[in-house]
Amino acid sequence: MKDPVTAISGITYDRESIERWLFKSRTNTICPVTKQPLPRDSDLTPNHNLRRLIQAWCSVNATNGVDRIPTPKPPLSKFHVINLIRDLYVPDLQIKTLQKLEALAAENERNRVFMVEAGLIKALVSFIVSCYENSETKGVEEALSLFYLVNRSSLGQSTGILTEKGEIIIESLVWVLGDDDCFQDNAVVKSHATCLMKVLIQKANPRLLERLNPEFFRIILSNLRPEIGISQQGIVSLLHILLDTCPWGRNGVVLVELGAVFDLIELELRNRPPEKKTTELMLGILYHLCSCADGRAQLLNHTAGIAVVTRRILKVSSMADERAIFIIWLISKYCGTNGVLMEMVRVGTVAKLCMVMQANCGVHLKEKAKEILRTHSDVWKDSPCSEVATLTRFADSYN
Repeated sequence: MKDPVTAISGITYDRESIERWLFKSRTNTICPVTKQPLPRDSDLTPNHNLRRLIQAWCSVNATNGVDRIPTPKPPLSKFHVINLIRDLYVPDLQIKTLQKLEALAAENERNRVFMVEAGLIKALVSFIVSCYENSETKGVEEALSLFYLVNRSSLGQSTGILTEKGEIIIESLVWVLGDDDCFQDNAVVKSHATCLMKVLIQKANPRLLERLNPEFFRIILSNLRPEIGISQQGIVSLLHILLDTCPWGRNGVVLVELGAVFDLIELELRNRPPEKKTTELMLGILYHLCSCADGRAQLLNHTAGIAVVTRRILKVSSMADERAIFIIWLISKYCGTNGVLMEMVRVGTVAKLCMVMQANCGVHLKEKAKEILRTHSDVWKDSPCSEVATLTRFADSYN
């Protein structure tokens, strides 16, 4: 123990440990020892006597390499947080206030929860929107970094401001993501901006998602490219954004027109070894885009299109298997020319479909694989690259 405190249940804990128990999980609302109710906002009383005993013991054992624990500073109060957040609306104090808040947020989960409950998310969003409207980049980096820090503690209480001002916030974040020169650490700033954008898109209403313009998608796709240097977590956030938006309105058509299928395939080619979440999201978006003829044509025009999808089957997860097999099913059903079918043999798609029949996959996936094999078995069985006996067995088993 470094900072012993006594809960209302009468049990003494180390402050950091009991606060982690109370603030890290919303479900931990009981005393771990007595099992009595222990509300998150209940007082934790400093146990000064025990702390002095611990410090005395450390002093006595200093010759054995024990460091004396420092006297802990008082914990952050909600009143102090509220005052700091008010300072965010004072132009001359904004940068220093953001730096103070970020330092406090980095200390522990308790501080982050207090900040969210005091209205920090609304203040940060208002600050970023104000910077956008005034074309002022000063402070944006700090505000996005602070949002990224408190994000895990914020979602349950930030939906109001995010939905209320969704359109202008999206414009503000597109402005940040589209600027390649104004920020000192451009890749980090963009990674943090994608985090906020993902939260916003997940909470946005369908009407807002249907009104997204092509420039929004052009900026999102441009940030997927390697020269931007955005973090892996930022890439995942961008893919979440695309997956959540592409089913609405004409968004899927716009993405295909902007070359999204090519960008996704290139992204997956760089994804080595395959990162599970990235692959699952990429295949989910690709499935939506391949639901239209132009999307399928774009995938087939990429020399590695079918191969990339095929290689992920039985290699990543059951979700990736489902999405990849449904993409293959779309291609084989609507684009099953002799050239495309021979490409499937060459890159191992037919062999993978046969493996799906033998693997521990869902029944619906086996049925899709059977359907593809049965539909084109007459073409594939004449290919010297196909294992005729296995192909015939699985194709015939459909009937």
